[in-house]
Amino acid sequence: MHDTDVPLIATRALSAGYGSRPVVSDLDLEVRPGEVVALLGPNGAGKTTTLRALSGDLTPMSGEVRWLGTPGHAPLHRRAREGLAYVGERAVFTRLDTTDNLRVGRVPPDRAVALFPELEKRLRTGAGMLSGGEQQMLSLARALCRTPRLLLADELSLGLAPLVVDRLLRAVREAADQGLGALLVEQHVRKVLDIADRVYVLRRGRVVMTGTPKELRGDLDAIESSYLANNPTS
Repeated sequence: MHDTDVPLIATRALSAGYGSRPVVSDLDLEVRPGEVVALLGPNGAGKTTTLRALSGDLTPMSGEVRWLGTPGHAPLHRRAREGLAYVGERAVFTRLDTTDNLRVGRVPPDRAVALFPELEKRLRTGAGMLSGGEQQMLSLARALCRTPRLLLADELSLGLAPLVVDRLLRAVREAADQGLGALLVEQHVRKVLDIADRVYVLRRGRVVMTGTPKELRGDLDAIESSYLANNPTS
């Protein structure tokens, strides 16, 4: 059983951005133990800015972020020590081999191979020589094998083959079933809806829709054309 009464992370009226210009405004969202939450929206909607503010990498302009029930502006390295994992696009050390990448993250190679058997034959291969899918498996293994409380993932599947995307998302879902909370920024909308528990849709820095995948699927074509299309006039 997981204590889902207290969110792992939550925002209240959060505004965040760069310089004096907010990119996201008046944002309320939360992630609880054991759930996968999808954060969707077109390019420029503020998804990455939201993750940076949640992680502690970006100080909010106003509002608050509550991490483990406590408001504050703890930096990313402190939240990481307390169980927050952040995975961006293929965040590997390209000059190190796969095994050393795992050791830097204090992850035993056998645990990573148990999660992604595809890595077994690549343990002595330089990370820069891995395929994009293998690099992302390595990044995700390095995060999940440390058993974090919360995973923030920014475009896990960017540019990857559908079968690899399925492997990555399934690993996140299985970890959530064991108690992990996960917030995923994801371009493969229909695939992420297959594993998500809840969804937030961002447009121009504001939440314009929330719901469960079941609630959103009925109008998914309209949602994609109205809110998710990368149309500069929308």
